Amino acid sequence: MSDFLRRFARDFAALDKTSLHRLGTLYSDDAVFTDPLHKIRGLANMQDYFAQLYANVTQLHFDFYAFDEVATGSGYLRWTMSYAHPRLANGRLIRVDGCSHLLWRDKVYQHRDYFDAGALLYEHLPIMGRGISWLKGRLA
Repeated sequence: MSDFLRRFARDFAALDKTSLHRLGTLYSDDAVFTDPLHKIRGLANMQDYFAQLYANVTQLHFDFYAFDEVATGSGYLRWTMSYAHPRLANGRLIRVDGCSHLLWRDKVYQHRDYFDAGALLYEHLPIMGRGISWLKGRLA
């Protein structure tokens, strides 16, 4: 069990649009953040990215439920993200499960998220969502 991962998860989950200045307590200046939709280099760019993210959603929350350190300075967090966007799913809350791989020294310098981009976004777009639902039904 990793104290670092638990602290990081607690502090990350506490972020909102008014506290993004605290990203610097979690990430190094040269941190790299990657997910299925983005690759962001540097703390300043991460702050811009998160500011846009929080500006476009009406709700955003992370529930972290597993903390696995696999080597010194390397570990995984498993989580469920809940968010609402006024133009997705008629503004209803969307939940997506995911996993983050973190590399750190005193702060995180590499953060890679793994999640289903369809469940996060594409399935909730008006036209594309219907097509994805139809395709899933055909494949089932």
